[in-house]
Amino acid sequence: MRRPNLAIEKTVDGPVAGIDEAGRGPLAGPVYAAAVVFERTPPRKLLRCSDDSKKLLPEEREAVFQWLPEYARIAVACASVEEIDSLNILWASMLAMRRAMTALTILPVLALIDGDTTPPDIPCATRCVVGGDALSISIAAASIAAKVTRDREMGNLAERYPGYGWEHNMGYATSEHRLAIDFLGINSQHRRTFRPISELLTTSY
Repeated sequence: MRRPNLAIEKTVDGPVAGIDEAGRGPLAGPVYAAAVVFERTPPRKLLRCSDDSKKLLPEEREAVFQWLPEYARIAVACASVEEIDSLNILWASMLAMRRAMTALTILPVLALIDGDTTPPDIPCATRCVVGGDALSISIAAASIAAKVTRDREMGNLAERYPGYGWEHNMGYATSEHRLAIDFLGINSQHRRTFRPISELLTTSY
């Protein structure tokens, strides 16, 4: 099975950042993004264990995330629920990506961005890579960092807002989450511009 690698990064003379996000689809919680720059060539075992975060088990993501700082610089940032509702999820994701890039302690010469949209005001050259988390190890690592950090935050939010199952559904529109919304209502961490949240708000007036 093909895994992401450093082929794209090796075509560039200088540091390369991979950027990806996690949490575009859920009904609740912030969207996260990460930027990762490999400073040392990762060992084959790390390359074999890294992939698009959605293809990995939670314990696999955690293991890779714990290992990454030995080889890479990592910055993670988010955009809030309020920013998601104000900007829409695409541009809130772009904002989180730009914040992650700004938080890096190294300035890359190129940022590889998963998808087909470039965040504004990135302080270096950029290149969009559709399906990049399956091609570039830097993007795959960013995908994992963003996902692990967001999952941890949803676990924290689950303690503040019990009953929605966010500690395991991560705010996605599972049947458990939808049923909890029916019984408990919506709270400040629900994205009001997302259906069915927006529909509930409309019918409640």
